[in-house]
Amino acid sequence: MPRTRSETPSTRTRRRKSRPEDIRLTGDRLVVGVPEDGERRSRSGLLIPATATVAPKRCVWADVVLVGPDVRQVKSGDRILFLPQAGLEVEMNGHDYLLLRERDVQAISSSTASADGKDRPGQYL
Repeated sequence: MPRTRSETPSTRTRRRKSRPEDIRLTGDRLVVGVPEDGERRSRSGLLIPATATVAPKRCVWADVVLVGPDVRQVKSGDRILFLPQAGLEVEMNGHDYLLLRERDVQAISSSTASADGKDRPGQYL
């Protein structure tokens, strides 16, 4: 099929939807699923939107989707504890995720963590 003038290789690649498996992160970056949206209900049942409340200084848990090449302790599939304000929002294939650095991770919950303590997170100086 001949290529039209308006369809160059660069425009064809922009249209392709990227899957998380096709993306390579740089450095110590992590991509995690977005925790719940922050909406809550009052005792009387009124819906309080997330935009009406002050940003909480509370850590949340989320599942790791992708890890960069320089990540030392976290693996894809782990569950991590982090402060949501530390991440940047990113959209991949119609789903929202957060992009974090490994140093923003406060704790790791992994089913493959060893009992001898060798999988403890390291210190950043």
